[in-house]
Amino acid sequence: MEHQVELLAVGTELLLGNTLNTNAWDLSRLLSGMGLNVYHHTVVGDNPQRLQQAVEVAKSRADILITTGGLGPTCDDLTKKVVAGVFGLPLEFHPQCQQSIRDYFARSGREMTDNNLQQAYLPKGCTVLENRWGTAPGCAFCVDGVHVVMLPGPPRECIPMFREEAAPYLAQLTQGVIHSRTLRIFGLGESGVEQLLRDRMNALINPTLAPYAKEGEVELRITAKADTVEQAQTMIAPVEAEVRGLLGDLIYGADVSSLEEVVVPLLAQKGLTLGTAESCTGGLIAKRVTDVPGASAVLRGGVVSYTNAVKHQVLGVSQAVLDAQGAVCEEVARQMAQGAMRVLGCDLAVSTTGVAGPDSDERGNPVGLVYVALATPEGCEAVELHLGGAAQRRDRVRTMAANHALDLVRRYCQKK
Repeated sequence: MEHQVELLAVGTELLLGNTLNTNAWDLSRLLSGMGLNVYHHTVVGDNPQRLQQAVEVAKSRADILITTGGLGPTCDDLTKKVVAGVFGLPLEFHPQCQQSIRDYFARSGREMTDNNLQQAYLPKGCTVLENRWGTAPGCAFCVDGVHVVMLPGPPRECIPMFREEAAPYLAQLTQGVIHSRTLRIFGLGESGVEQLLRDRMNALINPTLAPYAKEGEVELRITAKADTVEQAQTMIAPVEAEVRGLLGDLIYGADVSSLEEVVVPLLAQKGLTLGTAESCTGGLIAKRVTDVPGASAVLRGGVVSYTNAVKHQVLGVSQAVLDAQGAVCEEVARQMAQGAMRVLGCDLAVSTTGVAGPDSDERGNPVGLVYVALATPEGCEAVELHLGGAAQRRDRVRTMAANHALDLVRRYCQKK
């Protein structure tokens, strides 16, 4: 049976933008991996009338409804009462849930107020989903062919509760799995990837192939539905091989989240150290490298040479070149990288200098003009980038410049 899942997030803070609904992203991925298709995401505030309407709509179009939020002890925690009412179930007191709540407060050394006990009231006849990460238990039930799962809102409670409590309940309803393999591409935009693969994407039914634009790069997802993960992987393999044959080294990794996640292990594997000299990126490259566990083994350090004085006095960039050409030029990028390599004592060094915006610089260089250089034992290479006009966002110019710098390192390491 093909199930239709709806995720219903409850909380006014989500609508105001005060809280990011990460649960929807995490749960969608987890459900997809179980072979359950999510058809709708709904967000509703802490209002009983609007929540009731949202639940009634979900009941009419989904056979699995998963709610997040609104299970706590305060007056705006309405989910259980409203959802149970729509499905015609009274709430009943669960002594074992009361004891779990008391035990949680005892372990944490906090005083429990009486309103916490309202969390022990759950829809009659439901399956209790134990919350070992907080106070509010979840629950699951089925009425008129619609399965309902209620989970707390805080992600640190919601996601582990889904994995440990809700997933086994839902597993009884599933047939097969949906498995994906994600290829990360840098150096070709989404439209270019789509044009190159359009015929193949249109011809595929299972597995499917779809590109998604990310910040400065493209994610290409191959998804198969099969009885087991192993069968899905077998179906995905020839499609991946064909795509790799077409895109070559534009693909920088599979099932990874970023260039730095690839670069750090590559540097370690090759026994190479890295340094950075950053102007327009302001330390972003070094920051991204140190986000990856194991970075201490490969990163020697970085210099944020935002002013010409630091470029000259710390990195040894020629004052004559700075005076004649300004900071935004290929030669300055080269000398910055070479200077970082010398000063930091690293095997490789990358540099960035450019105009991030929002305005052109004093020499009239346009927003988005960036030079990136990589110094290596064999020499120094530099690239000139045009990352957009005056309408381009400053943060995107910096992100793209850092991406290009990391990609230069990646390509060098893969050739070694």
